[in-house]
Amino acid sequence: MEIPEFLPFGAAIASFLVAGGLVAWVSKQPAGTKEMMDISNAVKEGAAAFLKREMKIIIPVAIALTVIIGLFLTPSNGIAFAVGATLSAVAGIISLKITVKAAVRTANMSSHGLGKTFALAFRGGATVGLAVPAMALVAITGLYMIYPDPITIAGVGIGASLIALFIRIGGGIFTKAADMGADLVGKIEVNIPEDDPRNPATIADNVGDNVGDAAGMGSDIYESYIITVLAALLIAALIGAPNFFLYPLLIGSSGIIASIIGVVIVGSKNVKDVMKPLDRSFYVSAIIAIGLNFVFITQFIDDSPVAYALFGSTVIGVILVPVIQKITNYYTSYKQNPVKEIADSAKWGYASLTLMGIIKGMQSTGPFMIALVVAIIVSYSLASGAAPEGEDPVLYGIFGTALTAMAMLSLAGIVLSIDAFGPIADNAGGIVEMTRMGEENRKVTDEIDAVGNTTKAVTKGFAIASAALAALAMIQAFQFEAAEVFHDIVLDYSLTNPSIIVGLLIGGLIPFIITGQLINGVSRAAGKMVDEVRRQFKADPGILEGTSKPDYAKCVDIATVASIKELWKPAIVAITAPIILGVLLGPTAVAGLLMGAVITGILLAYHLANTGGAWDNAKKLIEMKGEKGSEIHKVSVVGDIIGDPYKDTAGPALNTVIKLLNTIAIVFVSAFVAILAI
Repeated sequence: MEIPEFLPFGAAIASFLVAGGLVAWVSKQPAGTKEMMDISNAVKEGAAAFLKREMKIIIPVAIALTVIIGLFLTPSNGIAFAVGATLSAVAGIISLKITVKAAVRTANMSSHGLGKTFALAFRGGATVGLAVPAMALVAITGLYMIYPDPITIAGVGIGASLIALFIRIGGGIFTKAADMGADLVGKIEVNIPEDDPRNPATIADNVGDNVGDAAGMGSDIYESYIITVLAALLIAALIGAPNFFLYPLLIGSSGIIASIIGVVIVGSKNVKDVMKPLDRSFYVSAIIAIGLNFVFITQFIDDSPVAYALFGSTVIGVILVPVIQKITNYYTSYKQNPVKEIADSAKWGYASLTLMGIIKGMQSTGPFMIALVVAIIVSYSLASGAAPEGEDPVLYGIFGTALTAMAMLSLAGIVLSIDAFGPIADNAGGIVEMTRMGEENRKVTDEIDAVGNTTKAVTKGFAIASAALAALAMIQAFQFEAAEVFHDIVLDYSLTNPSIIVGLLIGGLIPFIITGQLINGVSRAAGKMVDEVRRQFKADPGILEGTSKPDYAKCVDIATVASIKELWKPAIVAITAPIILGVLLGPTAVAGLLMGAVITGILLAYHLANTGGAWDNAKKLIEMKGEKGSEIHKVSVVGDIIGDPYKDTAGPALNTVIKLLNTIAIVFVSAFVAILAI
């Protein structure tokens, strides 16, 4: 095996080893009192019960689809689908187990100050950050080495996207149903604090933080990584330049190596502002990634104007990450004016706060889209302008854009590490509250949690932006693949073609349909949770008096059943829409559908994520000012409740839906031919 072929595996092995070391270190930290461990075990058991019931549904579906894809398309696509689906589930499970283990230890560490508490939470999150991208890189590299034609392994994208969608939707509905149920009755109706052990839904709420934010994000990032590499490989294959095939994989290797270094340099000494070591860690990783990308392409790929142009596209991708970070941070951080304005609007009542949150979320889409447009134009221009004589500059331009997306995702290790400590801090805060450790401990976890809210929003923006760039490459790959398959037909992608218009309209509609389904699902599940919490308070007055223990398991079961029941509808829409439209109107309509879904889906997803994040941190800001329990605080709690399904259910699901639509279209394009020929 040559060095370029070995590098992805070597980088992944190094990442696994460091992640294993972090797990060992976290496990050695004291877990706290018996009461703390009892709560942690209850959360662990609830999360395990949810995943077990979800997997009972997912596994038969995955097996059936593996057989169908293998028999009716190609065996390699069937195998690739199975690999993608299996590892997507594994990514979610790894994320879940680590965050539960780290949360109780972080709660116990909160007595030792901000620095040590932050370090423990971060290292717990970094375990996930280093393991998940490494697993994705090994999967796609291994498949590509065995099956060098990327179109024959495109099924890996369907597997990764489908399972990520199931876990994202199921976990998102679970966590927000529990969260809303706990808040609506606990905070607003009976005026007890967040995470109060008297609230029957509080364990379900903590379980939800893990299955939604941890398992869901782990699967999401894994899936994004797979799809982005696949998009770059598909375009490289269309170009027909074998020397560039390995470059996307080498970009992934550089990012993993850089992320390892970024994680290692984060310490616990002299931490007064949690964001500063996180920012330093990211910028060090970004600089190292750029340097390694240059070394890898010049030493192992090519030393030509084309190579330098493609390297320039990767630089754009790395730069785009902090740009998106800054935009998202501005609109979601409690330290910035938009969130301060939302918090101030609470004094005028519920309607004012709600409208102000929606306004700021909508405004955030402007700079976000400008950043994406500039990145696309620059990366496309660099790569297309350097296309060799006689080669198609369009393909090279698209390849440059795909590499920009790949460079973004190459930093998934450090970005996911920065994100994953958020759910750990959130759960730690819950354990602190439930065990009544004291106000000082809660201040420590609240400060980390507030930063975690922002970093979670940043990660969602990162995932959405990379989804947009990868989807654009996938759309082009679909069009070229359709041209090969439908070689006897001239495909018209102009706006004068009614099929394109129909596809654009249907594609633009899909994100709104799915968003409505998801928020409606959360609302129905939350309603059942509210009824149960009220029933327990009414049936046993001793619960509120602190003399009786609530039935936590019943609330966990309600959230589990409701979430699994609701996850099917969005998945069916995403799977069937491109297939039905392709059969009825052909590939041009499908191309229109993909473009329409990207345009509306990306903007809607970013709006939802930022609006919800801003409402959440507006509430946090009011609490930090010492106004917990006031009328203004009650208003902000309602904003937070409305924002929960925005930012943690609907928003994150949309970027997964967009990528699933694209991979299904590419894999099933030959099926359109077969059916249309009949």
